[in-house]
Amino acid sequence: MIPEDIALLATPGTSAVSPDGTLAVVAVTQPDLAADEEVGHLWLVPTDGSAPPRPLTRGHRDTSPAWSPDGRWVAFVRAEPKGKPQLHVVEATGGEPVVLTDAPLGAGDPRWSPDSRRLVYVARVPEAGRYVPDGDPSAEAPRLITTFQYRADNLGFSYDRPRHLFVVDLPASLLERGERPAALPASRRLTDGAGDAHAPCWLPDGRHVVAVAAVHPNHDEDLRADAVVVDADAAEPAAPRPLTDAAAGSTLGVETAVPSADGGALWLVAGDLGPSGRGFVATQNALYRLDLTTGAGGPAAVGTPARLTDPETSDLVPGLVLPVGDEVLVADQVRGAVVLIAVPAAGGEPRVLVDAPRVVLGAAEAAGTAVVSAADPASAGEVLAVRVADGATTVLTDLAAPLRATGRLRLPAELTATAPDGYPVHGWVTLPDPARHGDGPYPTVLMIHGGPFAQYTHAVFDEVQTLAHAGYAVVHGNPRGSGGYGAAHGRAIQGAFGTVDTDDVLALLDHALATTPALDATRVGVMGGSYGGYLTAWLTTQTHRFAGAIVERGFLDPVSFVGSSDIGWFFGLEYLGDAATPEGAAAVAAQSPMAHVGDVRTPTLVIHSEQDWRCPVEQGQRWFVELKRRGVPVELLLFPGEGHELSRSGRPSHRLLRFEHVLRWWATRLA
Repeated sequence: MIPEDIALLATPGTSAVSPDGTLAVVAVTQPDLAADEEVGHLWLVPTDGSAPPRPLTRGHRDTSPAWSPDGRWVAFVRAEPKGKPQLHVVEATGGEPVVLTDAPLGAGDPRWSPDSRRLVYVARVPEAGRYVPDGDPSAEAPRLITTFQYRADNLGFSYDRPRHLFVVDLPASLLERGERPAALPASRRLTDGAGDAHAPCWLPDGRHVVAVAAVHPNHDEDLRADAVVVDADAAEPAAPRPLTDAAAGSTLGVETAVPSADGGALWLVAGDLGPSGRGFVATQNALYRLDLTTGAGGPAAVGTPARLTDPETSDLVPGLVLPVGDEVLVADQVRGAVVLIAVPAAGGEPRVLVDAPRVVLGAAEAAGTAVVSAADPASAGEVLAVRVADGATTVLTDLAAPLRATGRLRLPAELTATAPDGYPVHGWVTLPDPARHGDGPYPTVLMIHGGPFAQYTHAVFDEVQTLAHAGYAVVHGNPRGSGGYGAAHGRAIQGAFGTVDTDDVLALLDHALATTPALDATRVGVMGGSYGGYLTAWLTTQTHRFAGAIVERGFLDPVSFVGSSDIGWFFGLEYLGDAATPEGAAAVAAQSPMAHVGDVRTPTLVIHSEQDWRCPVEQGQRWFVELKRRGVPVELLLFPGEGHELSRSGRPSHRLLRFEHVLRWWATRLA
């Protein structure tokens, strides 16, 4: 890939499937360099592969489709250029969409009621006097902060605009005569309080909605969340009623709650956060079943959730729970893949429906057909129809055709190295095209992912592809601390940042250099972002073997991180320890790049975003200053208006400029 090829990265979202399973609607989005935004439309796709996809909508950015149970309507979210996303509905046969909402901060996540006459959705509700259109934020009243959780990266302040559930009825004129309404229908707010409700689903009774929210006392001080229920017919907004009930001792952090077909149970994807409610380190999500009963006050839990999958070996992706007959479809993260599995509702061994090297991005199901969006080594995402009964798969799209047609796509080769203690380390090496760059030896870049409890996958990765096209070999993998290899693999670096993770990435690099003659061991650089920025910086405090480094959006000083990051109040404390005591301070310093910055000699490019609240900009600024005042060659590249997700979802123009600076840096340091 060249940097401009990011515009060819078309990615399908989670589909909506017609009730008879014959058609799917999928949102396909991609960066648009001219608009300098992510854009996309809805496409109608026959699930038998009998015809190519055809457009259903042509908005600026249309996403989140939901097909009504009666098959007549498709609801979706449309964002106009630089505008707030709002709910729309269009007839499944096509036509002009009808707008349903005018939420001041936008609306999302629409879900149809069983009778196809109304929608529940999520919208943020601003505090009076804040976030006024065309207002002056600098003239607003001061914010009085009393909680740990008050802001979030890629959003900003959050406590003064919590998420709430709303319901909107389709206008009678539209339902009965197909006529466009003269005015927007009125939405009713369902929830109250500070529970930040989201991820709604209707119960089969058509009156109650289940969702996820943190409503227990002192919910600000831990990471737990409950499955909750809301009465959609209530006259006034009310606090959601918990079903899993952290207030009564539940240790679960519920991510997703989906009712069974008969409403007699909830299927949950959740992680057990332990007695403190903050035990998030390498906590893997499992599938749970919570039985329900219906009483005078509405649905209520029967007992406590029963776990069906093993969180030591399996880590389920939030948001994907599809009850189908006597099984439940979920997505599991496994060794660089995300596979779709069918878990028996009564417990037992799962069936694999979509396997490696695919990376499942989303799925929906109707009438025994699952429509799955999945990436792979040659595509950022395609749409597949999977017959649930036997796993028979039909590929319905070829979204990656324009990218393949450039001839610039390079396929990685898998590696397994051995760390000094005998531990296996899984990863990949990607080589430049010899027709363009000769047979080598090629300068080599070791790339390290963020997280740390995340994984590099088999999917097309623009970072790797851009470097490979420019003539660099890329080595990247999943050291201890990563996700996808079991909980023990992830827990290995708790209280031990910079130990076995360092051993693993260097073992992977050395294995690639020793077994791939086309790599040049005399010209090697290292780069990474977030936790990858941490480990990149840490490596430069431990060795001078690298010709250059790129430290991006790094976690570089655990001490200042505690008070400046949106997750600082728990992240470093749980992972590295608490520096509040002399013993704790020594332990944290032993894992801190900033405590060892005086040992760095490696020329370094520091990349950071001014609005990064995950790894705040002060982390990068201080690393730059400490290196510069010690005479280490260093540059600081700051992006205005961007947060932590710059390289993945920032402005396309900024993503392009970032690539240009990365290539400029390596052209200088690895020449």
